[in-house]
Amino acid sequence: MLVHGVAWDRPAAQDRPSAGMPDGGSPALLLRAPSGEPRDVPLAVGGRLGFRVLDGLWCLGHSKVHGPRERLHVPCPDAAPAERGRQCGPCFARDDFRLMHDFHRGGSVPAGLRSYLMQPHWLYLATFAGGATKVGTASSVRKWQRLAEQGAVRASYVAHAEDGRVVRILEDLVTQELGTVQLVRSAAKAASLLEPLADVELSAINKRAAARTRELLDELALGGFSTVEEDWQRPAVADEACGVFDSRRRHPYPQAFDGGDHGFTVRSLSGATALVSLPGEESGFIAGLGALKGRRIEFGHYCTEVPALQDSLF
Repeated sequence: MLVHGVAWDRPAAQDRPSAGMPDGGSPALLLRAPSGEPRDVPLAVGGRLGFRVLDGLWCLGHSKVHGPRERLHVPCPDAAPAERGRQCGPCFARDDFRLMHDFHRGGSVPAGLRSYLMQPHWLYLATFAGGATKVGTASSVRKWQRLAEQGAVRASYVAHAEDGRVVRILEDLVTQELGTVQLVRSAAKAASLLEPLADVELSAINKRAAARTRELLDELALGGFSTVEEDWQRPAVADEACGVFDSRRRHPYPQAFDGGDHGFTVRSLSGATALVSLPGEESGFIAGLGALKGRRIEFGHYCTEVPALQDSLF
């Protein structure tokens, strides 16, 4: 099975439901069989994963975009090793999404991608467990999932734009004028979950960043958007990973996901980073499952080996 990453379903409603009701945010490990058929595995709280990582890093194929809700994933025809990120050279060249970041600067894009980019978009400020905050964009059809998959702890929507061109102009202006970054690396997100800041502190950081951004946007002589004040609703399954009600010590997952045998129980998930339990250990371990993207795995009754030296950390 080839791992394509971690994805989240959209909740049935944007608002957090009443107590005791599921919020609908359902993460899954995205997999493709050698035939290209999807074989996704839910990452449910309390679920156990056991797998072996095989050698190599492989191309994930490319995407063709036909409209706002229509896209086609094309498996790599050569099942080639990855060369650029998680793609081989030919698949990278065929991928429609590689063109989207230059669209607002006048870059040419295919008709399907143009249709996708010309739908309404949202500008957001996302804050992660260590306090790092980034500005980003999300299409209307992926408004909630985008932030769930980013692994945000707190986030605010600050503008609603009529299309993807305008929203990317706004994104660049926020970076240029306020210094707000557009990227927080996955490794940094995972590391911050080892000792997450208090939820109330992260909320305050995000609200300050969002307020500064709205002030900037309100002064712009640019049409095609309106400022908004709306909080993103974090999925309940992410709460423990984000430190909301877990005060126990945490440690880095003891093995890299570039090979070997792995087996653990999922306790919580924030983006693609899991808080997991290992047999015989009371502490939680922070595992960046995003590192499995582009790896081939086989499932079985495998277990993660915890080195003896790990005991000195407890």
